[in-house]
Amino acid sequence: MDQSLINRIVEAALLAASQPLSLAQLHGLFPEEQPAPPGSVEKALEELRDACAERGVELVEVASGFRYQVKADVHEWVARLWTERKTKYTRATLETLALIAYRQPITRGEIEQVRGVAVSSNIIQALEEREWIRVVGHRDVPGKPALFGTTKGFLDYFGLKSLDQLPPLSELKDIGELEPQLPFDGAPLPAGLAQDEAGETQDEAANEGEAEVLDGNDDAGTGEADGAAAAAGDSPPNENANEDEEDDAPRVSSEQEEE
Repeated sequence: MDQSLINRIVEAALLAASQPLSLAQLHGLFPEEQPAPPGSVEKALEELRDACAERGVELVEVASGFRYQVKADVHEWVARLWTERKTKYTRATLETLALIAYRQPITRGEIEQVRGVAVSSNIIQALEEREWIRVVGHRDVPGKPALFGTTKGFLDYFGLKSLDQLPPLSELKDIGELEPQLPFDGAPLPAGLAQDEAGETQDEAANEGEAEVLDGNDDAGTGEADGAAAAAGDSPPNENANEDEEDDAPRVSSEQEEE
């Protein structure tokens, strides 16, 4: 089997697949009676990646495997194909996600300690339903609280191969308004994921309160969420910052304060 045919098979598989394909899955395309020569699949990936230099798509490796995706410089035009509404997330949701990503494994109580407010169950549920976080164990303390960590789905969404590719927290602290996907050095959202985002109900946004828009870019989108980087750091939460509507802290009216 010549290399050009292997290249075509690998390229066709990547374009036809709805999810990233791992190296093992690509090797599995070739039957035992007609296997690909050693190193030929890896060579095909290298040649296909190089062939994308002047194209509108690129071949990248994320946590789950390899995939083609739209390049960031042409996303503005391609995004017109995706007319569905953008999913909305509150600042509290993005702060919670940032804490889990940078301090995993972490319990819900530890997240609340850093943020200074209670974490709504709707936030944890929403992140689990998106398959961005999961329970990775339980802390060996009374009550055995669940420990949360990120998933491969989280890495794929932000265009990361591993957690080592997360930007340094010190860099994020310098950003006044954290754009959740922009620093993660990836590329735009495929149509399939954009459609998935559009299927989410408005109940999430209603439960989470006043929301920030998370732009529909899979790997290098530009959503904004104030304070997520600060929440993930070591500095205490700002007591004067406005919290989202799901926070359980009681509100005191001006008349009660005067009394």
